[in-house]
Amino acid sequence: MSSDRFIPVTRRTALAGLLALAGCGLTPVYGTNGQANVLRDAVSFSLPDTVAGFRLRDRLEERLGRASAPKYALDVQLDQSLTPATITVDGDTTRFNLAGTAAWVLRDAAGSSLTFGEVETFTSYSATGSTVATETAATDAAARLSVALADLVVSRLLLAASALPQ
Repeated sequence: MSSDRFIPVTRRTALAGLLALAGCGLTPVYGTNGQANVLRDAVSFSLPDTVAGFRLRDRLEERLGRASAPKYALDVQLDQSLTPATITVDGDTTRFNLAGTAAWVLRDAAGSSLTFGEVETFTSYSATGSTVATETAATDAAARLSVALADLVVSRLLLAASALPQ
């Protein structure tokens, strides 16, 4: 069935739509007064002293900056689990899933909890190559998992930033 009733968007309709959107009260996260600026260079990080914790901290600092005089403290607890994803009829595992969870709490300078949450995601890697190739793939998957978890935490923080005390 074709649509003969297609209404072309005129300049007037487009401008009316933009005006309606501008009046809705939303602000861009990365704008000059956006939530990203509230957290930029204002958060110190407390993470496990592990390779995954180091990678997560590195990504958090890349996204939020390194605070010299932090207003907030972010505590993150990591959990990872490895499960076989594909098993051949001979019983050989040819693919693994690496799942990760990051439980986080954002605190103010006095130590009071402002907001908290938990994010989870997974990544996979192939185990069909040589031992060296499989170890390299596992290391790369762990690095990708840390970056993905950090990005999810930052996304949740940016959503909560509008309610944070300035």
